[in-house]
Amino acid sequence: MNRRKFLKGSALLSGLLTLNPVDFFANGVKEIPDPKKKAKNIIFMISDGMSSGTLAMANLYSQNILGKNGNWMNLYLDNKVSRALMDTASASSIVTDSAAASSSFGGGYRVKNGVLNIGTNGEKYVPIWQKFKKAGKKTGCVTTVTITHATPAGFCVNSDSRNAENEIAEMYAEIGFDVMMGGGDEFFNPLKREDKKDIYGLYKQKGYQVLKNKSDLKKAEKGKKVLGIFNSGALPYSIDRKNIPELQQTPSLAEMAQTAIDQMKDHKEGFVLQIEGGKVDWAAHANDISALIHDQLAFDEAIKTVIDFAEKDENTLVIITTDHGNANPGTIYGADATQNFNSIANYKFTNEYILNAIHSDFNLQQMKDWIFETNQISLADDEAKHLLSFYSGLEKQETGIYNYKKLPFKAYSEIQKKHNSVGWISMDHSGDYVEVAVYGPGKELLPPFIKNTDLHYLMLKAGQI
Repeated sequence: MNRRKFLKGSALLSGLLTLNPVDFFANGVKEIPDPKKKAKNIIFMISDGMSSGTLAMANLYSQNILGKNGNWMNLYLDNKVSRALMDTASASSIVTDSAAASSSFGGGYRVKNGVLNIGTNGEKYVPIWQKFKKAGKKTGCVTTVTITHATPAGFCVNSDSRNAENEIAEMYAEIGFDVMMGGGDEFFNPLKREDKKDIYGLYKQKGYQVLKNKSDLKKAEKGKKVLGIFNSGALPYSIDRKNIPELQQTPSLAEMAQTAIDQMKDHKEGFVLQIEGGKVDWAAHANDISALIHDQLAFDEAIKTVIDFAEKDENTLVIITTDHGNANPGTIYGADATQNFNSIANYKFTNEYILNAIHSDFNLQQMKDWIFETNQISLADDEAKHLLSFYSGLEKQETGIYNYKKLPFKAYSEIQKKHNSVGWISMDHSGDYVEVAVYGPGKELLPPFIKNTDLHYLMLKAGQI
């Protein structure tokens, strides 16, 4: 394989964004040899917003607390995958958002942050799942955020705005993807949409079965198209679903992935499936360590589901990666670093749940009792007073993406840092290079360093369309 030609674009600085980034790759893609074996199926897995520190800490937690290596790490240890670093820039910035990142995979072109497969001059790039659908394959996406969110949408549709989720819900139905599962009831339910359109009804007219909970998932009718909408907004975080009884009818990412595979695996032309751990990104935005680790571990369980299928099937290409880093969390050096980190095992809920339960009428002792009950952290009086100040109006409320209730995420993560030895550089995306692991037919096509757009062409080449 001529890796120099394959990487023609990747070796150039991602800062040269005034050029069309795909032009860097255009000649090189012709030099990718045919795979040793055609991939009948492709499963593309994205742990959204996963910095390398997130992967490392989830595996460390798995080792120290659960007594085993993670499934992603085992793929490396057992030398089952090709591995690369990936440059994640968009057409407008060295730091991408999820829409531009997914469009790089989905459309094969770098676009500006905020749009889905629309070029700077209005070009519409055909999303990859539409290409595979036209080639006769079944197509699907599953996610732990809204199914209309940027990452699944980037593989499926064109839109000037990632926020046009009402319209994206309708687009999916018109195109006719086979399996779509996640959250987002507000974009399908006529009682919640401003235009009162019954999008569930539209899907049913087109022959879809509509699933609303884990029980429905288990009873899904084989061979019939699936729309699974399991929550309003995103699905619950994994650790909250585990410990809050009323959330336990929501399926896990691995359960949705298994159903999606089962629905499509017998199709004679094969299938393509995107699987997104979307709330890893939301947890990083909130600097919420328990949410982050447990949702990354949930993604890791989905990896096992996928690899178990792919090993038995022997015709499935699996790509495991992230779209960008977020907040770059990591463990901090110190005499008690190991003990401090392991104390995260005492955390019963996400910070979102903990902070939501605090009210302005809490007194100092109630605050200290609540934090000890949920995190086994004994707050000092000044720490408890500082947290209370956000609820009494004495401290300016925090803002930030996905912080709809203006909870003091940053303030609490700084308190936790003293006890768990985990630090964060920010509450937003980062432009660091990220991990890519490729298993199955076509894995030999992956060189050690790539651009995000390269994975689009690798999938097309591996699937030979």
